[in-house]
Amino acid sequence: MTAAAVGLSHSPLIGRNDPAPEVLAAVEDAVDTARTFVRAFDPDLVVLYAPDHYNGFFYREMPPFCLGTDANAVGDFGSSAGPLPVDADDARALARGVLDRGVDLTVSARMTVDHGFVQPLEVLFGGIDEIPVVPVFVNGVATPLGPVGRVRALGAALGEAAAALDRRVLFLGSGGLSHDPPVPVLEGAPPRVADALIDGHPPTPEQRARSEQRVLEAGRDYAAGSTTMTPINPAWDNLVLDTFKSGRLTDVDRWTVDWMGAEGGGSAHEVRTWIAAFASLAATGPYRMTSCFYAPIPEWIAGFAVATAEQEPTS
Repeated sequence: MTAAAVGLSHSPLIGRNDPAPEVLAAVEDAVDTARTFVRAFDPDLVVLYAPDHYNGFFYREMPPFCLGTDANAVGDFGSSAGPLPVDADDARALARGVLDRGVDLTVSARMTVDHGFVQPLEVLFGGIDEIPVVPVFVNGVATPLGPVGRVRALGAALGEAAAALDRRVLFLGSGGLSHDPPVPVLEGAPPRVADALIDGHPPTPEQRARSEQRVLEAGRDYAAGSTTMTPINPAWDNLVLDTFKSGRLTDVDRWTVDWMGAEGGGSAHEVRTWIAAFASLAATGPYRMTSCFYAPIPEWIAGFAVATAEQEPTS
């Protein structure tokens, strides 16, 4: 089995509320580097770790993580809608392998996903139907959140299970670093909002448009400095990236839920997708990071990063 990993931030504000041209050019250069890396690696399966933003997973049942044997994208924020080309046989094999290794894993036979899953496929492959994928939801928003070490255990177990597939597997983590977008929370929510967060009634096109407009306005306010949202934290973001670069992934077992939220904001737990992806790669053997880009981008309400990693060559 040959493996590689990519960590890629996403944002619904990309293309809608962009930063200065020189920042955008630097991001595009970093993304081009990742695309080149992926083309050279030439995967035949992508294990995609991503969060959800109350489009597919709700408080009626909120697992810490879930593997899909089938998935459909809702098309929020202008992202592609429709079915993902899930390799159901490999997905079931990976689910069995993870469970056999003692990690409790929820499985969905009809997963709904949003831009957190779709953006990295569009950015790196040009669309959502270009390569077989196994989608793995990692909760990074809905409290209570479990210990970070369990996400590392999930990634390690899935990486070990993937070794039995005899495939070229790309582990892809999709999520922001420090960021605090206007994501609704259940605690203290008015009844109408609470019902939506619990039961997950699909919004009407008008409701979705209003919600997306609120996010766009929040991004503009955030970039202008007129906001109460937690600031982007480059020091914390670079600590996170250095952890992946060093390969000291057991360090994350000491990261607490409260510490991550205080340092990185309400949605910093999307970093869990990166932890899972790099833990999967580490389970296949020593690795080295081959590229790493980072920039704080208030217009996207995100500490934005792109990183690539490959297995260390054997002598």
